[in-house]
Amino acid sequence: MLQALGLSPAEEAVYTALLARPTASAQDLARQAGLAEGDTAHILDDLTARGLVAVDAETGGAASAPAGCGARGGSATRYRLTPPSVALAPLLVEQRNALHRAETAFSMLTEQYRSTAAHPAGSVVEVVVGVEQVAHRFHQLQRGAQRELLVFLVGAPIAVPREDTDTSESAALDRGVDFRVVATKDYLDGHEVAQDMRAAITAGLELRLVEALPLKMVVSDRERAMVPLDMADSGGEPSAIVVHRSGLLTALVQLFEKEWAQARPLYPTPTGVRVQERAEREPTVGELEVLALLLAGISDRRAASQLGVSIRTVERRTRRLMDLAGADSRLQLGWHAARAGWL
Repeated sequence: MLQALGLSPAEEAVYTALLARPTASAQDLARQAGLAEGDTAHILDDLTARGLVAVDAETGGAASAPAGCGARGGSATRYRLTPPSVALAPLLVEQRNALHRAETAFSMLTEQYRSTAAHPAGSVVEVVVGVEQVAHRFHQLQRGAQRELLVFLVGAPIAVPREDTDTSESAALDRGVDFRVVATKDYLDGHEVAQDMRAAITAGLELRLVEALPLKMVVSDRERAMVPLDMADSGGEPSAIVVHRSGLLTALVQLFEKEWAQARPLYPTPTGVRVQERAEREPTVGELEVLALLLAGISDRRAASQLGVSIRTVERRTRRLMDLAGADSRLQLGWHAARAGWL
């Protein structure tokens, strides 16, 4: 928890051990943290020098001891925490500033790369060749997504194994990324794939099914997309193009939205997933969860937090509920929900 503020695991163990008591000796803390007493004493010296820990003034004769003498202070020397709100605040500010500098540098480097004369076409399209390079760029797109991922799944994976894809999906869902997938029917062939998809849908992924798709694709935050190329064009090796913000990327996003609107949703079952029949006009379990919170007067943001999904997911589920109810407002939605017995 505190490693993000610059503390090592051993320092964090000593710090949190001291957090549970008003004062403690190096021997007490070593026993609780599972460290050697000498190592604990040196850690306390360092924490004292950094202002995170102070020598207890009531320890006989230790109040005037200079920083760095804890290791020689004897078992009578006791320590106490400096109030975290005072001691940790500068570390938090420093980390925030470092992150801001990193974000600024990232933006500058990205813009410089797009505008450099050495890559006149690099700001729009890159060609990536080889299994390792294709897999690397695929994971970059998924791990770098902060808001939204749009994916077309067609046939069996070539460059990126399914288990690696599942890992990237889980990480994106854990970050609250709005994750929508359109898959062809043949992609779900096999019991294990259906089970994996069931787990992903339960975790928040939205999956729809179509008979066929024109291509495989992943779009990250509507800023970058990756589309595989024909292997014959690269000597039999997997290859792909990475498309940056441009009219071409806009066309790919519009293609996804068109296929998404026409595709049929998949929902989890006890043994796998099932396709929603076109005649089904009932809200899903996830949509009813959103509806219950909205009718309780909870905002979209709080509903997303309580359900562990993104705000965009809450908004999308609300829109579908309104479509099912034929409602123009949330007030009308509540009236229809009561009349239809949804809740």
